[in-house]
Amino acid sequence: MNIHKITGGGGMQLHAVETGNSSGRPFLFIHGFSQCCVAWRRQMSSDLADDYRLVAIDLRGHGLSDKPREGYDDSRLWADDLNAAIKTLRLDHPVLCGWSYGPLVILDYIRHYGDDDIGGLHFVGGVTKLGSDEALSVLTPEFLSLVPGFFATAVEESVRSLKSLIRLCFTREPSAEDLYLMLGYNLSVPPYVRQALFSRSFDNDDLLPKIRKPVLITHGAQDAIVKPAAVDQHMAGLAHAQIHIMVNVGHAPFWDDAITFNQRLRAFSECL
Repeated sequence: MNIHKITGGGGMQLHAVETGNSSGRPFLFIHGFSQCCVAWRRQMSSDLADDYRLVAIDLRGHGLSDKPREGYDDSRLWADDLNAAIKTLRLDHPVLCGWSYGPLVILDYIRHYGDDDIGGLHFVGGVTKLGSDEALSVLTPEFLSLVPGFFATAVEESVRSLKSLIRLCFTREPSAEDLYLMLGYNLSVPPYVRQALFSRSFDNDDLLPKIRKPVLITHGAQDAIVKPAAVDQHMAGLAHAQIHIMVNVGHAPFWDDAITFNQRLRAFSECL
C-alpha cells in the first residue's frame, strides 16, 4: 500500500492510500461522514486490485488529513481537494466513488471543475443535498436521533452516538475487532468537524442534469440511514444513471456484500 500526502484547498495536507494495478483505470474512493479511507478496505484488498488503480482519500477533517477549524462550508475548498488528488496523483479519468456524504464532495468538485477529467461517478448510499426539509426527508428517524450526540464534546456521549451510527451502517453486527477499529477512526474526527459538515445548506438540483458522464447509483434495500427513496431524488436530475438496489444490505453495501458490490463496480467501469 502506497501512502500519499496531497496539498489540497487552502494548503491543507490530505492523506491518501493507493494499491492495485498502476496502469489500470483509477478509482478514487471517497468516504462518508466521520469515516476515513480505511472504510474501503474490502475494495482495496480485493481482486479489483488486479486490474485497477485503487486510491482512497481521507477527506479534510478526517483520518490522517489536516483538521482545520474553518472552511467546511466552502464548496470551492472541497472541490480543490479532489482536484488536487486527481492532478497530483495523475489519475487519468478516474471513477469517483463516493459513499453517503461523499457524493456531496464529488458534486462540489463537478460544480467548480466540471466532469471533463473524470470517467464516471458512483454514488453509494448517498445524498445530494443538505439543510432543507427535502434533504431531511430521506434521512431515517433513527439516524436523526443520533445527530446531537455527534457534536458532543463529552467523550461518553460521543462514543455512544458513534457506536450507534456504526451499527446503523450494517445489516449484521461487525466483529468486535472491526467495531472498535471503526469506532477509533470515527472518534479521530473532532466534534467541530462533524458539526461543520452538518451545518452546510445546499442542494445540487441545478447541477445534476448537467452531468454528462456515466453514473451508477448503488443503494442498500435495508439502508437504516439514508432511505432508498433518496434514489428518486437523484433520478430526478440524473435520468441516465444506472440503478443498483442491493438486497439484504444496509448503508454500507461495499462492506455488507463486498463481492457483489465489487463485481458491479467492475462491470460499470468496463462499460466506460
